[in-house]
Amino acid sequence: MEPREQTQRGRVLALDVGARRIGLAVSDEMLVTAQGLETIERTNVREDLAQVARLAGERGVTLVLVGNPVNMNGEEGRQSVWVREFAERLRTRCGLTVRLWDERLTTKEAERVLRDSGISRMKRGRAVDRLSAVLLLESYLESISIGGAPEELPG
Repeated sequence: MEPREQTQRGRVLALDVGARRIGLAVSDEMLVTAQGLETIERTNVREDLAQVARLAGERGVTLVLVGNPVNMNGEEGRQSVWVREFAERLRTRCGLTVRLWDERLTTKEAERVLRDSGISRMKRGRAVDRLSAVLLLESYLESISIGGAPEELPG
């Protein structure tokens, strides 16, 4: 289900898709580092997809990584099914390769890091989404550096 094979090096854009916000992170071109980007406040699916597609084009993205919130036992729940549908619509909209990546513990880890850093509860919302996307992308980058195979959307 990859309309365009990733033949050249390009950036990876990671998304932590939630009900209210989409956390974003982008890699460097060498696929070594992850940098958090401004969080998208969700409006409607059409506008959300347009914003992500626009950002991917501006940043030279060749792969979009979408956090898959599977249950702790590895099974897909309602949220995971919804995210899979969002990822498929994004793939169709932007014409890039879109892969799902297990995000089971990224939000909890992000919340812990921010709590331990002393950031006020009020400021944590957006920061959690951004940091979750960074942790998701770092996990993916680490995996590909040791030869891991990412989960692709079914064809």
